[in-house]
Amino acid sequence: MKINIGDKSGKTYKVDLEEDKNSLFYGKMIGEEFEGDLINLGGYTFKITGGSDNSGFPMRNDVSGYNKKKILIESGVGIRKVPKGIRNRKTVRGNTISEDISQINVIVVKEGSQPLSEILGATKGDEKNAA
Repeated sequence: MKINIGDKSGKTYKVDLEEDKNSLFYGKMIGEEFEGDLINLGGYTFKITGGSDNSGFPMRNDVSGYNKKKILIESGVGIRKVPKGIRNRKTVRGNTISEDISQINVIVVKEGSQPLSEILGATKGDEKNAA
């Protein structure tokens, strides 16, 4: 499972989770907070904002459960902008994390003593901008 961490500066850091730690997230829902100790970032608190499954279907906050569902939507997660009054039936994933989820998006709620850039290291984009 991959975790995308967004911080307040707008940067995103990617963390690959080991297989044995995936089960710690099963049953958690969009909007829930968890301690950074689960992903070896002690002192931090994170909030789950979304994710996607192994087929690429996005998780949606207003769809309960963990299964894929076809819903009629006109805006929001899982659909591009459409003209006013047009609704489309799209397949989305529910708001609960299960073993089918391959990516989780989180944001930092409480920062730790050390910045994320020091803990997780610089990304390729940072190296290009520094030169």
